[in-house]
Amino acid sequence: MTQIVENLAEISQNYRALFVDLWGCVHNGITAYPEAVAALQAYRKSGGVVVLVTNSPKPRAGVAMQMTQFGVPEDAYDTIATSGDSARAAMFTGAVGQKVYFIGEWQRDWEFFEPLNVIDNPVAITRVPLAEAEGIVCCGPFDTMADPDVNRADFLLAKTIGLKLLCANPDIVVDRGHTREWCAGALAKLYTEMGGESLYFGKPHPPIYDLARRRLAEVDKSIQDEDILAIGDGPHTDISGAMGEGLDALFITGGLAAAETKTSHQPDPEALKAYLDKEKSAPTFSIGFLR
Repeated sequence: MTQIVENLAEISQNYRALFVDLWGCVHNGITAYPEAVAALQAYRKSGGVVVLVTNSPKPRAGVAMQMTQFGVPEDAYDTIATSGDSARAAMFTGAVGQKVYFIGEWQRDWEFFEPLNVIDNPVAITRVPLAEAEGIVCCGPFDTMADPDVNRADFLLAKTIGLKLLCANPDIVVDRGHTREWCAGALAKLYTEMGGESLYFGKPHPPIYDLARRRLAEVDKSIQDEDILAIGDGPHTDISGAMGEGLDALFITGGLAAAETKTSHQPDPEALKAYLDKEKSAPTFSIGFLR
């Protein structure tokens, strides 16, 4: 049974590093949560290392800029690992070919195609129409409010010609303020259900945790897995990923599962238990909001 805690400081002394999700934990897609920022600042002042581990398709620099815009100060974290960086590395090593059909919003996602200097002999990526593509790169829906099923006709063609879909963000949905939006993970899920092959690089899949550990080692090489606490609001991304990696986890119930867990300040214990049983999720700790 998960242990409900009142604040991060109640348990943080047992860990030397945090792997912290962003959307729903540190910000709501529009602005930062002041209590979450204060908790991370206090943890760092006590000597802990904070790695922001996000399923954003943006590169690390793009997320850092976004954090500034949302009001998350630089002293609230040490480094960032993004699904985008992990997926970009795969793209530039040819995981889905050189000619790719792009699904996303170019004005938002153009950074995904910027050169990645850590790859030796990267392949030259060209965006082409679907009928000419060797693979698909999905950073998100064309329209985040449209049902993913609008892609069914294109996905049927893609599956028929054997294209792999590289998913830069495995999240199914996010809440931007009070508005729920579809993410790339919803499209990849549909493509897989239709018989296509989707490649994932963010939470809960191993590549982003490998990247997070490398970024953590750049700050402190001595920190081991038993010293890390993963924090997030997604049972099928943050918590499932932590469980798969053998990491302790703190579940933020006031994010995606706020209604199901009846979270106001804290979750209702019975509602939380029923929700976790239903989702087959077993976080070490739970809390209403990061604070």
